[in-house]
Amino acid sequence: MRVLVTGAEGFIGRALCERWHAAGAEVRGVDLADGDIAEPGPWQAAAEGCDVVVHTAALVGMPRDESRFWAVNVRGTRLALEAARDAGARRFVHVSSVVTFGLDFPDGVDERYPVACTGAAYTDTKVAAEQVVLMAHAAGEVEATIVRPGDVYGPGSRPWTRLPVELMRRRRFVLPAMGRGIHSPVYVDDLVEGIVRAADADAAAGRVITLSGGVGVETREFFGHYARMLGRRGVPCVPTAVALAGAHALNLAARLRGADNEVTPHAVRYLALRRGTYGIGTARALLDWQPRVSLAEGMARCEAWLRAEGLV
Repeated sequence: MRVLVTGAEGFIGRALCERWHAAGAEVRGVDLADGDIAEPGPWQAAAEGCDVVVHTAALVGMPRDESRFWAVNVRGTRLALEAARDAGARRFVHVSSVVTFGLDFPDGVDERYPVACTGAAYTDTKVAAEQVVLMAHAAGEVEATIVRPGDVYGPGSRPWTRLPVELMRRRRFVLPAMGRGIHSPVYVDDLVEGIVRAADADAAAGRVITLSGGVGVETREFFGHYARMLGRRGVPCVPTAVALAGAHALNLAARLRGADNEVTPHAVRYLALRRGTYGIGTARALLDWQPRVSLAEGMARCEAWLRAEGLV
């Protein structure tokens, strides 16, 4: 089996390459060093002879500067699809995100629920990229599957492991909604197993599949694990209005300096406004998949990694 992974140097991309390599597959990877995913180029030739193309390459997060998101996340997805199509790949797996459900959805929401744009470029481009993939599948260009990861954490995760710890060390991390927003963690190894199964399962063709932990925890509980590792009593929590005011001020200061800022109003709303969880019944039914790593075990693994990195 030959597999191409775009975004191979990213957190999820690296884990996928390692997983397939360990299983004996021939694995190819492309990343920034191989070319701009938003432009046609020689990087597309890496798909030649591949059975599966997994598209993880994307700009992620909710930073102040969103100028490149549409080119990379939507145009780049289309170009990756064309590479898979022209190479005759059996399956194209697009790694999307649960952000496509928006911020207001019922508890246990499943894939039948409509997607929702929020004005955040990351969310809106993930919604648009899914439409590009489903259109290509419907047109018969290439057999495609979309997976929507939950909040992926684990050793090497920047948004949900490294960055919160770095901000806590500098005492620049607070939680909106008094820490009562709902987080939906999934450990990276569980996600990788789900993606591998989605790439192989006939029943997954043309489907959208959520891969999350199947549970929700309050943000103060999730991030409280990192606070404990740092010897703190907990994470500072404030009302959402206070957090939003602070985020607007940080955005303005960053704009005046010509710098970026990741503590944006969109990021605050993502942590504050979600009240539901993501159902994983489709993944169970189509992939015989369910998460194996508990939050306690996942955090123990994160702590070992963070200590090895000198971050706690």
